[in-house]
Amino acid sequence: MLGRVWSAVTGRALSIDVSQPTVVDRIQRLQRLETVVYTMDKLVAGAKESPVFPDFLAGDRLLMMVHGEVVAGIDFSSLKAGDVSVDGKQVHLRLPASQVFSTRIDSGKTRVYSRQTGLLVPTDPNLETQVRQEAERELQEAALADGILRTAQQNAASTIRSLLQGLGFEKIEIE
Repeated sequence: MLGRVWSAVTGRALSIDVSQPTVVDRIQRLQRLETVVYTMDKLVAGAKESPVFPDFLAGDRLLMMVHGEVVAGIDFSSLKAGDVSVDGKQVHLRLPASQVFSTRIDSGKTRVYSRQTGLLVPTDPNLETQVRQEAERELQEAALADGILRTAQQNAASTIRSLLQGLGFEKIEIE
């Protein structure tokens, strides 16, 4: 309303290009749209055992509380012109599939709770690294099991719907 009054006073008209190439370009400019950050604390254990000696002599055990996050969303670089169809004030959009962008462990919030090393062996410097790698894999697996990709897709559709409404579309179909 205010825009129309201002246009009448200044004599300038507002013009927004909502052609199919413009819509595709606007969406592709988003690049990667991160729509979900899944945060989790997980208790992870790791151990190196000797086939011959008992653990109190040759074992190495580690118990760690890991804090991490998994980020998911949509990568719009794969959006093609055929994924968007424009007909007047109507637009139909086929979103690319959501994906996991990153899984990372927050070292500042991750703690080793216990470490037990046998009497006859030195502490294995690689055990903590291996436990962290396993923790990243488990975090991603838990996020996928909880439906992070479905949520990322729903959140992306909502964001894109708002963008398209801002471009002036009245009927928006997103699949």
